[in-house]
Amino acid sequence: MEATTQLNERHLADAWEELHTHANKGNPLLADSNRMAFADPEFLFRRETRGIRFQLEMLKPDLGQSHQGIENTIVVYGSARFTDPDQAALQLADAQTSADAARIAQAERTVRNARYYDLARQFARLVAEHSNRQEPVNRLYICTGGGPGIMEAANRGAHDAGAPNVGLNIALPHEQGGNRFITPSLSYKFHYFALRKMHFMMRAKALVAFPGGFGTLDELFEVLTLVQTGKTKPVPIVLFGTLFWKRLIDFDFLVEEGTISPDDCKLFHYTDDPQEAWGLIKSFYQL
Repeated sequence: MEATTQLNERHLADAWEELHTHANKGNPLLADSNRMAFADPEFLFRRETRGIRFQLEMLKPDLGQSHQGIENTIVVYGSARFTDPDQAALQLADAQTSADAARIAQAERTVRNARYYDLARQFARLVAEHSNRQEPVNRLYICTGGGPGIMEAANRGAHDAGAPNVGLNIALPHEQGGNRFITPSLSYKFHYFALRKMHFMMRAKALVAFPGGFGTLDELFEVLTLVQTGKTKPVPIVLFGTLFWKRLIDFDFLVEEGTISPDDCKLFHYTDDPQEAWGLIKSFYQL
């Protein structure tokens, strides 16, 4: 009986996913006034019920993490496009056989950036190994956006140490699902960026931002703004990759122009070393 119930629930979940995909492609869902409201996808996908969908995306990851004892996280941001060193080396070898200068240049860049994947993995493992020695209430868990690249590397580092880790993925037309190193019961998918970013901060005790693109910058400045304006408690914010971040963002120029204060530059730290990044966080909390 229990197996039959689980099967029926799985069929229901799959049906919902199929209906959601159907609706997102612009296909109309057939109305049925006799369905109960919570089981009526056409009703729940209406513009007027968006608030209910907000609440559901707020509740599901919150209750799931609380149930599994995930209360304190270290959030790792960074590019989804960086690969691990082994994959990067294979890409370079393949490009070199083609004698295509553009492909070789791109592959060389991939190899260069692959070091960040390795460093993110090292950092996450340091956090996980420390937390594995603590009482559950004092453990810090790695949390990422759940995708490939730096996110995968951080989840992988925690996985290497046998520690639970969290992935907060976002449903996008061109993106993959959660990476394979996320703890399966802690892999969540969001529709709304705003709710996803809220969940990043709800349990965050530190933020480590590796080089990345628009998404990484969006998430980084969200946190900087929340801390600067006092909307959230101060947390360590670590910019990993000193040359990258200093070339990308001239914070001194912002100070000179008066758009931020000198003290705002104390909200974050630069580093290029996993041990130093972890040391900054340990020092902040006197671990």
